[in-house]
Amino acid sequence: MAVLLLAEVTDGELALDATAKAVTAAAKLGDVTALCAGANAAAAGEAAAKIEGVSKVLVAEDASLGHRLAEPTAALIASLAGDYEHIVAPATTDAKNVLPRVAALLDVMVISDVSGVVDGNTFERPIYAGNAIQTVKSSDSKKVVSFRTSTFDAAGEDGSASVETIGAAADPALSEWVEDKVAASDRPELTSAGVVVSGGRGVGSEESFALIETLADKLGAAVGASRAAVDSGYAPNDWQVGQTGKVVAPDLYVAVGISGAIQHLAGMKDSKIIVAINKDEEAPIFQVADFGLVADLFDAVPELTEKLG
Repeated sequence: MAVLLLAEVTDGELALDATAKAVTAAAKLGDVTALCAGANAAAAGEAAAKIEGVSKVLVAEDASLGHRLAEPTAALIASLAGDYEHIVAPATTDAKNVLPRVAALLDVMVISDVSGVVDGNTFERPIYAGNAIQTVKSSDSKKVVSFRTSTFDAAGEDGSASVETIGAAADPALSEWVEDKVAASDRPELTSAGVVVSGGRGVGSEESFALIETLADKLGAAVGASRAAVDSGYAPNDWQVGQTGKVVAPDLYVAVGISGAIQHLAGMKDSKIIVAINKDEEAPIFQVADFGLVADLFDAVPELTEKLG
């Protein structure tokens, strides 16, 4: 079976981690063709060609495909769909914007956040905040699927796929770019970081959240936050980890002042090692933590930061 994978391209660069993990999942379905689309996508196409498991790369460059507008990208994918049984992508913000539109254009369902591939028609996905796994079998002629990348390993980079340049589809002109406002940071991107330090309501204030950031910088980590911390204004929305935020699975996840509500656990419980710091020894976070420290974070975090040098 043939698979068309929408690669994650941002500002002309390939998001290698998310794309490589999606390739691992897509390769279970058949031969993978990666689509790199954007105003500038040639460099992304060359990078995608090196991912093991990719048999071919399509590069579509057009002004209409820039600025992450979903409608022109969806129209392009729909125009290519006739050659593929599966249309897939990593379950990123961009793909969550594009794939439902593709499914609507093809008049099929979209199967989102897939964590396991049973066969070409059958998929597993988490439900109830990750506390149950749903098996979905689709009879649609085209399967439109997004993969939860935290559950798949990244494919290697020893591939040598061919690269073909294609044209864009007609622009539906349903939306237009006005401006981007992007928060600049020298820290790793949250969903692909190897280490994440997250703060919760227990941090107490936006000013005190500097303790979390300082510890993260010592560890070379990304900074996360619980929904309670975000809703309280301690941290920005794009730091939120959980069912309604970002799903992460780093090698090390440090939860500071986070009680461990089910919605937060859904976004981080696949982390390899979980360390929890909380003064409440009954906090649910300790049930999933590999290492737990019952202590006041305002004492423990500065001491830990100091000992890290």
